[in-house]
Amino acid sequence: MAVAEIRDLGQYCLDLARRARRASADLAIVRGEIKSRWLRAAARMLREQSCDIVTANSLDVDCAGHFGLSQAQIDRLRLTPERINEMAQSLDEIDALADPVGEIIESTVRPNRLEVQKVRVPLGVVLFIYESRPNVTVDAAALCVKSGNAVILRGGKEAAHSNQALVELLAAAAVEAGLPADAVQLVGTSDRAAVGHLLAMDEWIDVAIPRGGESLIRRVAAEAKMPVIKHFTGNCHVYVDRSADMNMALAVLVNSKCQRLGVCNTAESLVVHAEVAERFLPRAGEALARHGIEIRGDERVCDLLPSAVKASEKDYAAEYLGPVISAKVVASLDEAIRHINRYGSRHTDAIVTADLAAAREFAARVDSSAVLVNASTRFNDGGQFGLGAEIGISTDKFHARGPCGLKELTSYKYVVYGNGQVRE
Repeated sequence: MAVAEIRDLGQYCLDLARRARRASADLAIVRGEIKSRWLRAAARMLREQSCDIVTANSLDVDCAGHFGLSQAQIDRLRLTPERINEMAQSLDEIDALADPVGEIIESTVRPNRLEVQKVRVPLGVVLFIYESRPNVTVDAAALCVKSGNAVILRGGKEAAHSNQALVELLAAAAVEAGLPADAVQLVGTSDRAAVGHLLAMDEWIDVAIPRGGESLIRRVAAEAKMPVIKHFTGNCHVYVDRSADMNMALAVLVNSKCQRLGVCNTAESLVVHAEVAERFLPRAGEALARHGIEIRGDERVCDLLPSAVKASEKDYAAEYLGPVISAKVVASLDEAIRHINRYGSRHTDAIVTADLAAAREFAARVDSSAVLVNASTRFNDGGQFGLGAEIGISTDKFHARGPCGLKELTSYKYVVYGNGQVRE
């Protein structure tokens, strides 16, 4: 729907929310085999209609310059037959996962013979607000619907044509499979005021999930009247302990920082134990330099790496999303943990160590959604964790933390079976 066709934006948003609420009531009791049929139909249509989707996407790519997108952002926007096939494969993987709805999480029988069950149920209606990556449209819709939720998608204007084509395909697959027609809806306007209207509709929408830049997420967190699952920034650390294998530490650091610069689980900070700094930092400096990475470090880092730039206080808390990393030399594991908890964003932090006690202390004390031992920060990802895909990575502690997959898009209720018991 074009903006000019929407005369009353508030009423338009209310209609979206009401239709989603009705669809969510139906979805809550849809059998798993019907949701599976929808996922398979959507995957098939993605492959069959790949050329049509690429054509729609090319309209967005052609306009990307007008929106001021960088080359990296344009690359994330672009769809190719290969990327569309990857989207279809993601649907296949989600289809293969167990349906979480109706799972009995716990069950006990009380002394009075009441059977008390804790049963997994959908959240209801999800408002998902995200930026320019169109593949996220398919992942989010698949995760929401398989977990029994209706979803309202509000994508970035940069991907408007791509998202429209994808949601039309998903809707056609829903009709074919027998799902509610409004299980997946797209906000058909780029007017920012639509987001404000929707964020006020807590009577109809159960949870908002923003995925994108910090300014978007802070706006949603400030305006939403319903709960928000969010993370603001991804200042992720790699800590090289005094017992670390130097080759392993170098491989983990380079992969954590250099595999992809512009994503939230990329390492932005390096912390090195003083006992290995002289051995490790020169090698790390050379390896990072080969990838064009600038190091901003403390006095000890700058002494060991003449090419390093003196770090400011802001550098230690920064999410660069680019070719820069902060670096700090610490005297102990305790100092490393305190530094990470002070400057980190509770997203992803890794330790490289051969000391099991140090690994356990790091894992217990570092307050992040994911702590990795002897592995890259880049593994904090729904697909890598076996969730099929993710709708986002939460740094909250309520209601979900870390990659949000099917189970994170559910809640629970208690179902109690009796035989005429009354309370005395």
